Amino acid sequence: MPLGTTAPMSLIPVIDERLRTTSLCLAVASGSRDDPADRGGAAHLLEHLVMSVPMAGGASFSERVERLGGRTNAETGLEQMLYYAQVHADDADEVAGLLLRAFTAPDFTAAALDDEREVVFQELAAAAADPADVVQDAVLGALFPGHPLGRPVGGDPEQLRAVTLADVRAAHTALVSAPSTLVVVGPRLPTVLAGLPRGTRPAPEPPVLPAPEPGPGAVAAWPLDADYCWVCLGARSPEAGSALRPAYTVLAQLLGSSPSSLLYRALRGERQLSYAFQAWDRGYREAGAWRVLVGTSPQQADEVVGTVRGLLAGLAADGPAPEDLAAARRQAEMSLLLDTEEPLEHARLVADRTAAGTRPWSLDAETAALRAVTAGQIRTAAADVAARLLVTVRPEGTR
Repeated sequence: MPLGTTAPMSLIPVIDERLRTTSLCLAVASGSRDDPADRGGAAHLLEHLVMSVPMAGGASFSERVERLGGRTNAETGLEQMLYYAQVHADDADEVAGLLLRAFTAPDFTAAALDDEREVVFQELAAAAADPADVVQDAVLGALFPGHPLGRPVGGDPEQLRAVTLADVRAAHTALVSAPSTLVVVGPRLPTVLAGLPRGTRPAPEPPVLPAPEPGPGAVAAWPLDADYCWVCLGARSPEAGSALRPAYTVLAQLLGSSPSSLLYRALRGERQLSYAFQAWDRGYREAGAWRVLVGTSPQQADEVVGTVRGLLAGLAADGPAPEDLAAARRQAEMSLLLDTEEPLEHARLVADRTAAGTRPWSLDAETAALRAVTAGQIRTAAADVAARLLVTVRPEGTR
């Protein structure tokens, strides 16, 4: 294993000799849900440090990639962390080695921790000032009350202030011991990666925690003294890996932001209730979360919620029209294809769909599953979502 890697890391190469760039995405099967109960945000802080602490020679991994003209970033999710870079193919060997070194052997110091913690506080403050961000945390908190899936990924500022250098080092030890994969999309494989085993490999099943059921009905009070608000409607959906998930993906397309969607026609074409809205679904170990996010006037929020509920009720009763179902299936398929056409997005897609190299995945198999979604499956999914739909809003009003 290169550079002292202790994790069961695998390699997923996607070789395309036409490319002149190499995209690297290191995915780790660990996320914010694995933070200690009193250290929410530790994983997110660790992600920042891995990318920003100086390496031998003085510059951080991020700075070194940028000085080569490349681009790099990282992200922490509930169940996964991604570290990625896109560089000229001639620099891929160097950058692949740097990425492994930054991930496996970062030089954490108390000064670096304090500095980056302040940066994270600024990031959290920016997110807290954006109701479109805050409302998404709120709906997960409502769907998974008292559960790690319901905690904000970025963490709690008070808990982050208590994170010590020892906490960071312990979190890093756990991180490099978690299953991981390095996805490479480029014209050739960097030689430094030749020793990594290829393909996906089953990992030990992580613990599944019982999650209390969310409360029924709406959990929102409209901020009638505000000019604008963000409404997020959400319901639990099937867990990651469930054969039922494609129907919920297509249901999200039916109520998505495309001009061909049912929601677009209702919100924009018929009633002019919103300019910005979207729908999506994501699966986790215990359950998924299906969501619709709508920006609107607080005075129109009741009508927005009624519109979404009405569309779900109609789909539950009658199913989608054949042409609407065909369009939604095609959009879900094209979303995947478009990601595979952009090398860095392709790398991130493979990393995500394989759950950091622990599950087999292919574009053809997912596409086939989406194409096979029936009107009956949409009726069932819509009825399930409609029966358990929660409503959150930010900013909040007072009851």
